[in-house]
Amino acid sequence: MGSIDGKHSVPADEQRGFALSVVQKLRSAGFQSLWAGGCVRDALLGIEPSDYDVATDAPPEEVIRLFGKRRTVPVGASFGVVMVLDPAHRASPVEVATFRSDGQYVDGRRPVSVQFSSPEEDAQRRDFTINGMFFDPIEEQVIDYVGGHQDLQQRIVRAIGDAQARLTEDKLRMLRAIRFASTYDFSLDGATFQAIQNLREQICQVSIERIAQELRRMFAHSSRPRSLMQLSATGLLTVLFPFVPTDDDLRFVSDLEEKFAVLHLNRHETAFALLFDHLYVNDGENLRHRLKDVAAECRKMRFSNDETDTIGWLIEKSSVCRRGDSLPPHILKPMLADQRHPLLIDLLRSQESAQPAERQACMLLVDSLKKWTAEELSPQPLIDGETLKHLGISPGPQFSQVLAAIRREQLDELIATPSEATARVKELLANSTG
Repeated sequence: MGSIDGKHSVPADEQRGFALSVVQKLRSAGFQSLWAGGCVRDALLGIEPSDYDVATDAPPEEVIRLFGKRRTVPVGASFGVVMVLDPAHRASPVEVATFRSDGQYVDGRRPVSVQFSSPEEDAQRRDFTINGMFFDPIEEQVIDYVGGHQDLQQRIVRAIGDAQARLTEDKLRMLRAIRFASTYDFSLDGATFQAIQNLREQICQVSIERIAQELRRMFAHSSRPRSLMQLSATGLLTVLFPFVPTDDDLRFVSDLEEKFAVLHLNRHETAFALLFDHLYVNDGENLRHRLKDVAAECRKMRFSNDETDTIGWLIEKSSVCRRGDSLPPHILKPMLADQRHPLLIDLLRSQESAQPAERQACMLLVDSLKKWTAEELSPQPLIDGETLKHLGISPGPQFSQVLAAIRREQLDELIATPSEATARVKELLANSTG
């Protein structure tokens, strides 16, 4: 199967070979079998598919019988979906789904029933034309019942059939349409765009976990500026984040788009940090209150603790860096010793063109990285709690305050040995009691 321009072909790697063997085995047993969906789309675009889906007229029980129970996992048997495992354990599982037509959707996500059917009917129940094609890997022939090949050539994301009805079936398709259009630099078909605008308020019917996963995939891709603009144009951005300025204030979105475009590292945490920092930067609250608000937004999105911590850390440290170029080493070193510091530098770089303070902060961080070794960034503490106990300090507020003070002076290179640290502790104690 070649690309649209005929310049590329799908590499015959192990994943492709395993997917081909699944088709061949089903064919040998007398069943129709084709590659389906995203793998066909990507291959036609000259992109090596990361996984393969197979569509067949074999019912799920026949798929299990043919490949054996030890090599199959029914992940949606009622919908005719079975995962087939590679016996050599070198390739990822291949999803085998029986051709089907869907019944009525009542929960905005799944049909209440399915009926096993033909390839034509199976194609008609899929989301977008570019995802509705099949490919016969034995005859090397594209099978297209929905006009997906033409839309792929014209670089259009179009819902199959009636756009409003198709997006109503599963409201998450609104976000998926934007992600596909942005990722491949395609346009949204007019009817599909209008349907998203009409249905945008209903995105809230989708579980926040599914929404968050789509946004992660958008923001972790270099096409994130296009995704942002499409989210704004369709009205989804203000539905998902109600505190985003309304459409008459496009400066917010255009400023954020510029920053998204400059990000080098494709990490969704950095993009979300920019978004949330934008939301609260003019709210008049101090940093601590802003971080509490950001953490609350992360919890609403059901982000993990690590994601929430990273987003908050980026906002906090970038705010600290904006104070100027006179940050002492005890502030700089822990930031640079943190494994997330490349994300912080990336975030600050994204703001360089608009904010001189960010440019200075970024230069300071980069220069400091060149100046200090890893050991200098995070040296072993000169004293610990046991040292303080021997000096007669009981655990309590003073205990932690003294440890923090000694650590600051160590990082600022004012003291360098345990004996100097011990002498400094005695000075601090004398000053506190004098």
